[in-house]
Amino acid sequence: MFQLRCTRLTINLDYQARVQQAQRQAEQAAAQAAADANAEDVSDEEEDAAERKKRKRKEEKAIAKIKASKDFKKRKFEHQRDNSDDEADSDTLARDMLKKPKAPPKPGQFANCELCEKRFTVTAYTLAGQDGGLLCTKCGKEFKDEKKKADNAAKKKKPAPRARKRQQESDRMMGDVRPGAKSLIEHCVKKVADVVKDIEEFGDLPQNLLDRLSQILSKKRVLNPRTLQLFLQPGIDRIAVYDCARLETEDFHKIFAYMPDVERVNLRMAGQLKNDALQYMIEKNAKITHLQLGATNLISDEVWCELLLKRGAQLESLKFSELNDAMKDATIQVMAETCTNLKRLKLRKCPHTTEASINAISSITSLEHLTLAIAQDCSPDILVNLITNLGPRLRTLCLEDYYYADDTVIEAIKNNCVNLKKLRLTGSSSFTDAMFASLFDNNWGNPDIPFIDLCNNRDIDNLDSEGPEEDPVGFGSAALKALMQHSGAKLARLDIHSNRHIGHDALMEVFDGQKQYPDLRVIDLSFVSHVDDYIMTGIFKSCPKLEKLTAFACFSAREVIIPQGIAVIGLANAQSAVETVGNA
Repeated sequence: MFQLRCTRLTINLDYQARVQQAQRQAEQAAAQAAADANAEDVSDEEEDAAERKKRKRKEEKAIAKIKASKDFKKRKFEHQRDNSDDEADSDTLARDMLKKPKAPPKPGQFANCELCEKRFTVTAYTLAGQDGGLLCTKCGKEFKDEKKKADNAAKKKKPAPRARKRQQESDRMMGDVRPGAKSLIEHCVKKVADVVKDIEEFGDLPQNLLDRLSQILSKKRVLNPRTLQLFLQPGIDRIAVYDCARLETEDFHKIFAYMPDVERVNLRMAGQLKNDALQYMIEKNAKITHLQLGATNLISDEVWCELLLKRGAQLESLKFSELNDAMKDATIQVMAETCTNLKRLKLRKCPHTTEASINAISSITSLEHLTLAIAQDCSPDILVNLITNLGPRLRTLCLEDYYYADDTVIEAIKNNCVNLKKLRLTGSSSFTDAMFASLFDNNWGNPDIPFIDLCNNRDIDNLDSEGPEEDPVGFGSAALKALMQHSGAKLARLDIHSNRHIGHDALMEVFDGQKQYPDLRVIDLSFVSHVDDYIMTGIFKSCPKLEKLTAFACFSAREVIIPQGIAVIGLANAQSAVETVGNA
């Protein structure tokens, strides 16, 4: 029995111990759970605070960005203008702009028009207004028309691309400012020039288009051995290459080999044209009558003499320029003896020539067109002898930059030249205004001259820029009046730039807007300081066919209005003045 009681007591004690242990475990688990829950709440609170701080930072950054935008400044200005009594709160406006706009009504739903507030049904073609609302059909159509007009006006005011503007300036320099579209032929020629690398042959193009293509390609500096091949056609009697700088010696052999019947040869900047190529031309091209070569400095005087001895009798035109290493007096003497049928001669920048060369040229009595810019330090007597011998037959006389030429030269022109159609006398510091005026008086038997270039004739004493008042040196006021009275009716080109002694009164008298010069198309008045807005306006009225006016350093002409179709070069605001007139 005692043993049974002990067993029961033991069982009861074990039970009580297990219950207490379970209670302790439960209390510990509850305490641990409470602690974990408390820790989790604290972590959530810390995480929420960090997120709020981060979100606030982003919001402040977005508001600062909105405040710096042009749209914010515009909206703030409109708010202050519409609410003069309400001081605009920058933060409030920025937060309003930061809010996401409400989704617009979908097609089939109703909305109020932003402008007229009329209620209408939204469709897929409904337009949005400037403030984010929707527009009804009527207001949407008006809004669309106004936007189209504004876009067209913006396109007109939009500046031309840089490449296009550069081409426009290039066209203006060439005098090409005709309003409207260019001719179809001009467009086609320029398109061919743009894609010349992809062209295999030109075909049967006429000579004038080939010449125009050569000019464009030379200007673009793309005339090379490959493009030259396009111009080499056996049936053509002339070749004109205005930039031979990229050609090699064998390319000149090709020219003369492919074109055995060529009669007119014009090769500029032909630095690689050598003796053997010119000798090949002498042997193979027996029909050459017109020859123009520039910068052919690798040809010796012996080969020049060979050309003149073998082909001189048939030559009708010779034009040589930039010959720095050849073309001496002996060669010019051979030219005078062999070229008995020469009608046109042009010699420029041949530094080895002297007065003997000019004396030799004086014996070529067949000349009708003469341009000389050689031996420019010769005495006036040499030029007088030249004009006396050749003057009666001359139709063109150009004496360029003969510094020591004086009034005896002008007097010789007046006494001997009666058939001139082109006169150029430039670069003298001894011609007088009175002698120029005497040349163009009623006693000169020469009829009206269409082309006159009397530029850069002035007194060059820097200590006395005005020159003598009683007898002005150079081309001055009296000369201008006499010239326009003599040749104004037929004059087409006039160049009197850098003549400082032309006065304002003379310019006003000549270009008064009443006198008419119906054929005058090109004028150069650069560095004529008395040209102003009044004078230029008179020029536009007196010259109805004027195409090109050059006026560099005419600082008194600032606000002149330029008619359309006239290229005015040298004025800083010339192009804007033309555009203003065109948009008016």
